[in-house]
Amino acid sequence: MKVGFVGAGKVGFSIGKMLELAGENVAGYYSRSPHSAEEAADFTHSKFHKKLETLVDGSDMIFITVPDDAIASVWEEIKECLITDKIICHCSGSLSSEIFSDIEKTNSYGFSIHPLLAVSDRYHSYQDLPKALFTIEGNAKKMPVVEEILHKCGIKTQVISSEIKSRYHAAAVMSSNLVIALISSAQDELKKCGFSDENINMAIEPLIRGNIDNTLMHGTIRSLTGPVERNDIKTVRRHLNTLEGIDHEIYSVLSRKVVAIAKQKHPESNYALMEEIL
Repeated sequence: MKVGFVGAGKVGFSIGKMLELAGENVAGYYSRSPHSAEEAADFTHSKFHKKLETLVDGSDMIFITVPDDAIASVWEEIKECLITDKIICHCSGSLSSEIFSDIEKTNSYGFSIHPLLAVSDRYHSYQDLPKALFTIEGNAKKMPVVEEILHKCGIKTQVISSEIKSRYHAAAVMSSNLVIALISSAQDELKKCGFSDENINMAIEPLIRGNIDNTLMHGTIRSLTGPVERNDIKTVRRHLNTLEGIDHEIYSVLSRKVVAIAKQKHPESNYALMEEIL
C-alpha cells in the first residue's frame, strides 16, 4: 500500500513517520508550501512531489492533512484526478467522511481517521501516536484494509459512524481543552489567595494527577470525593458565595454533574437540597 500525504504539517509528519517505521510504503508529500513538503519527505525517507497530480497518481491511500477548513477545497482538486479504487482520508476530529462530496462517483473510498491525541510537534509526536486510540469512520468495504494498516503500526482503533462525529469530538474537547480551562479557573482562584505561580502548580499537581489516575483505574463513581458527594450543603454554599463570574458558573455547572454521579454512588442519599442551591 503506497501512502501519500497532501499537507505537511504536524499531523502529516507524524502519521507519515509512524507508517514508515511500520514498514509501509510512504509515497511522499505534496504541499502548497514546497519547503514543508521537502522537509516531511526527508523526515520519512520518501519523495517530495511538486504537483498534486503526481502524488495522487503514485498513491493507493491519500491522507489530506491540512487544516479543517481547507479539506473540502483540497478534495475538489483531488477528485479531478483519476482516483478509482483509492482510499482518501482526512484526520479531522470534527468532520466526517461526508466532507468528500460525490465520492461515490469517483469510485474511491472516503474515511476520517482521527488520533485521540494532541499532536504538537512535527518531529517527535509520532513517538506518542501508538499510545493513542484512533477512531475510524468511513466506507465499510475498505474498513478492514484501513484497520489492518493501523494495527500494523500498533494502533488500537474504534470504528464510529458519521452521525455521531460531532458528539465524539465534543467529548474529546471535554477531555482535553476544557480540562485546561478548569485548571486555569483553579489557578486564578489560588492567585487571589496569594499563591505564587510556582506554588500553585505544586499545590494542584497531586490533586490533578491523583484524580486522573484514580478515575482511569477505578471509574468516575468510585473515584468521586468532595463536598457535593458528601452532601455538605454548608461548604458548597460558602463556595458559591465566595466565587464570582465565570468561575462561579463553572463550579455550579460541574457540581450539578457531580450530583448526578453522587446519586449513583449513594442511591440512598437525598440530594434534593444540593440540587436546589446549585
